Order: sequence, then structure tokens, then C-alpha cells
Amino acid sequence: MKTLVCVVMLLSFANPRLTQTLRKPVDPTPVQHARRGGRWYLAASGHAVYCVGPVRMLPDATGGIERVATYCEGDKPIVPLRD
Repeated sequence: MKTLVCVVMLLSFANPRLTQTLRKPVDPTPVQHARRGGRWYLAASGHAVYCVGPVRMLPDATGGIERVATYCEGDKPIVPLRD
């Protein structure tokens, strides 16, 4: 009877260790890339964008001039800025 109790106790202690080693750790925070000395700007769409390049004045489609931030993170490298 003592042997049976000892075996059950050993199996119950060993089981949580096995399940913990099989699980992969999940990091709830997204991966953040190191900043390269840029600045945050307010885009014309109302979103904040992080850009590393200088602010330039470029001609727009209507013949006027618009301020744009260059070398921005994300899918658009040049983003029109809100004045």
C-alpha cells in the first residue's frame, strides 16, 4: 500500500514539470524595434507616424506645395503632414 502511494505521489510531482517544458512561452507584448533617432509627426490622415528623415516641401497634384516627412516606418516611406 505504501508503495502504491509513493508511486502515485511521484507521478503527480513529475507530471507538471513535463507539461511546463513542452509549452512554448508566449510574450503578450509585440516586438519593438530600436529607434534610430527620428521624430513623431502628425500625418494628414490624423495618425501619428515615426520618421527618421527630414521634412521636405514637395509639389502636390493640384500645383500647390505640401509638407511631407521622409523615411517613415510602415508601408509609406513619404507621408503628407498635417499643418
